[in-house]
Amino acid sequence: MGHIEQTPTETTTADLSAGLRAVLDGRWAATRDRVRDHIQAKALVPQAGLSLEDYRARILDQMRDIAAMGIPAEGFRKSEGGTGDPGSAVTSIETLGYGDLSLMVKSGVQWGLFGGAIENLGTQRHHDEYVRGLIDLDVLGCFAMTETGHGSNVQALETTATYLPESQEFEIDSPAPSARKDYIGGAAQHARYATVFAQLLTAAPGEERRSYGVHCFVVPIRDAAGADLPGVTTSDCGYKGGLPGVDNGRILFDKVRVPREALLDRYASVATDGAYSSPIESDNRRFFTMLGTLIRGRVTVGAAGGAAGRLALALAVRYALFRRQFDGPDGGEELLLLDYRAHQRRLLPLVARSFAFAIAQNEVTAELHELQTRDPADVDPDEIRRLETKGAAIKVGHTDLAARAINEARTACGGAGYLDENRLALLRGDIDVFTTFEGDNTVLTQLVAKNLLTEYAHDAAGMNAAGWVRFVAKQARDVTLEKTAARQVVQTLLDDSGEKPEDSDLTHAGTQLRLLRNREDHLKRTCAARLRRAQDDDVDALEVFTATQDHMLTLGRAHIERLVLESMVETIAALDEGPVRDTLETVRDLYVYSLLEQDLGWFLMHRHVSVERAKAIRRGVNELCGRLRPIAGDLVDAFGVPEVALDVPMLSS
Repeated sequence: MGHIEQTPTETTTADLSAGLRAVLDGRWAATRDRVRDHIQAKALVPQAGLSLEDYRARILDQMRDIAAMGIPAEGFRKSEGGTGDPGSAVTSIETLGYGDLSLMVKSGVQWGLFGGAIENLGTQRHHDEYVRGLIDLDVLGCFAMTETGHGSNVQALETTATYLPESQEFEIDSPAPSARKDYIGGAAQHARYATVFAQLLTAAPGEERRSYGVHCFVVPIRDAAGADLPGVTTSDCGYKGGLPGVDNGRILFDKVRVPREALLDRYASVATDGAYSSPIESDNRRFFTMLGTLIRGRVTVGAAGGAAGRLALALAVRYALFRRQFDGPDGGEELLLLDYRAHQRRLLPLVARSFAFAIAQNEVTAELHELQTRDPADVDPDEIRRLETKGAAIKVGHTDLAARAINEARTACGGAGYLDENRLALLRGDIDVFTTFEGDNTVLTQLVAKNLLTEYAHDAAGMNAAGWVRFVAKQARDVTLEKTAARQVVQTLLDDSGEKPEDSDLTHAGTQLRLLRNREDHLKRTCAARLRRAQDDDVDALEVFTATQDHMLTLGRAHIERLVLESMVETIAALDEGPVRDTLETVRDLYVYSLLEQDLGWFLMHRHVSVERAKAIRRGVNELCGRLRPIAGDLVDAFGVPEVALDVPMLSS
């Protein structure tokens, strides 16, 4: 392995922390500071002991403050009443993750999901009717996609929207208990409208009525006084594991009539006589194109989850630099928790991973911004699909990391971490569902792997498991990792690191990239080979898919970790020589070494590392933790968590 030479250069604590923060804050640093200042001024931190009613009212009041700041307007195009800065809008909601996650989620539902559906799936008449009002909170809405019987399987939703040409209306109906819209943020109390996803049923004159797949409709659900409208039945999900300020509820529809114009018709329309038309012929392709335009919600959830994870690590590291326990070898003053190597190992690899994912998240946000500030007519659907896959990958990795970091931070703070007053227990309850909503992480990991194996082929979109396996089996060949023109630094490092990883220094970025790329390439090839068995006449394609799921999940995770490393390498390469770059190289090394250690069994089993190299990797994690220990406080200060969020009793008593 060679000696780990990278070490943070001597510099002042303030300079180092500020330099690192500038990297993490990225392009929308001013936006982050604006939201940080607002969190600090308004003390927007989680509360304990409030009733659901009081907590929900508190969060709605806080949303009005955010609306007055102009934050939600950034997420909408200027032509629709907004200010047209989606990257800033995502970053604002992300930074709310340093405050109260109830506010972040409630804001995301109103402006990201409800508003995003109207903006991206609707046309000018919908924008004129709703956008200005939903920005200002004069129009409160919810996003009614998930059903009791159909969570991630959106194509199989049961709610129907049947067109009635005699009255030129759609009839929205829940035909079975499993069609109930469930867990819908805003549905329990505040929402007056819902963007309802339903199977569109219609027929042109002289034709049989049929389903054209899932489409979205704007449906009023309550009157001005908050009472359910005729045919609409809402109910309250009540207390949850967290997020008490979000009024999650359920909705049932009993033949509710809405005008023909309620269909958000950017991608499909129904004429007065019932004739259906769409610029996209394929039902599957149309469905996935529509969902792809709603990617901002998924990107925002990943980003805000990451912020919450960084908050927890800041609390835990500060506590470890404050709390003493057990005498040192000389019998003098008790040692700080972070002086123990075991405690360093608990927290510092997670800090390193948080840096890596924050940098990757910035990249995804920037790509989303570039895509959503272009004329929609100029956007290639393949670009949307690629961003959808990358957004899913980072959402999975970032929210999994957040859940793990918050739980580890809680336990690393012992009994103090379990008290509501120190916020970690509250934070753990709030973050738990982030791995579920905007796409269950296990399902999304499979989505990432499937898209890698099908190379975004339109023909594969929407296939069931058996159909997809047969498709891949026909096309699966010697798949290789592509060279990405945008990652020229990465490719140069790979080309310059031509020797085998076993013979090179593991602190060399090219070697690190090669190891993670080789693992992904191996998993991709072998997964494709297993799927080829579906070509055999006597093989059940669904059985092949089920048997290969573990392999696909491993491939998806390997892809996520490789993407994050590449993003970090590119970012570091753009920095000037100096303490900030030196520190980030050490952080990158710990990110890679801890990944290798975590998956050491795989690397050994497939002979990507030797036994001696494996031992060196374990030693390397220890050494890197030791090298970062003196600047651990600087690392978490660089997260830029508002001091009000860190003002807890365990850090002052």
